[in-house]
Amino acid sequence: MSLRSKINGLYQLCQVFMLQHRISLRALRLLPTNINGFNYSQNWVPAVPVSEPSPAQKSLTDMENTNPLKAFFDSRDTGRGIWKWAHYFEIYHRHFKKFIGKKVNLLEIGVYSGGSMEMWRDYFGPNCQIFGVDIQESCRVYDNDYTHIFIGDQSDRTFLKRLKKEVPGIDIVIDDGSHMAAHQIVTLEEMLPHLKPGGVYVCEDLSGDFNGGFASYTFGLVETLNMWSGPVETGITPNQFQTWIKSISCYPYAIVIEKSETPVRQFIASRHGTEWQPY
Repeated sequence: MSLRSKINGLYQLCQVFMLQHRISLRALRLLPTNINGFNYSQNWVPAVPVSEPSPAQKSLTDMENTNPLKAFFDSRDTGRGIWKWAHYFEIYHRHFKKFIGKKVNLLEIGVYSGGSMEMWRDYFGPNCQIFGVDIQESCRVYDNDYTHIFIGDQSDRTFLKRLKKEVPGIDIVIDDGSHMAAHQIVTLEEMLPHLKPGGVYVCEDLSGDFNGGFASYTFGLVETLNMWSGPVETGITPNQFQTWIKSISCYPYAIVIEKSETPVRQFIASRHGTEWQPY
């Protein structure tokens, strides 16, 4: 890392500390805990050795885990290319299957060879409208009746604001674009509010030093999702983020954010029963 990069990083750190000194101090206090968790996970060993399933168990598991996206990918020997981590298909199916057969607007950032757009259309059905974003002009060739291509930079807020004006509410956003954290953060900040109730936001390829920050940014979102104050039994009024964000799921190299179908008005922790152990 160059001296200029170090100075710039220190400057940004000071800016954040000045703007949010309370949360910055809390982050510093929690840094040892964060590192301890990292060290624990690095040396983690399962308590019970993993055994191979029996043929009957494997057959049942295969039936339960039938995944149309994986089947489409596995059968693609020719045609437009699709490049995905194999474990992504389980993630997609888990969060996307509720949209199958319904009218769904999908935004995919990072068109590349166009094969994944054919996969989404096959998976969701004829009511799926796809919007693709790429910086390469050549990707316009994929424009058709059910796919509209926008050429632009995902880190350009002006471009993204224009995109939101031209595209109706989005049900699914898949960020498979530059894979650079700074770009992914800009895209999330612009497009997550544009997501329809019940929508799903996926950011891919967050692996290690190659990405360098989007997962850390997401940990800040988790902090807000877990905030609370007040009497739990009479109800806590959620903050604006909690009102609409249902969950944040972390997977190897991917993060999925789901929006609530309806706004959450209150969190309540009520007691039921008559026998209580003394504190």
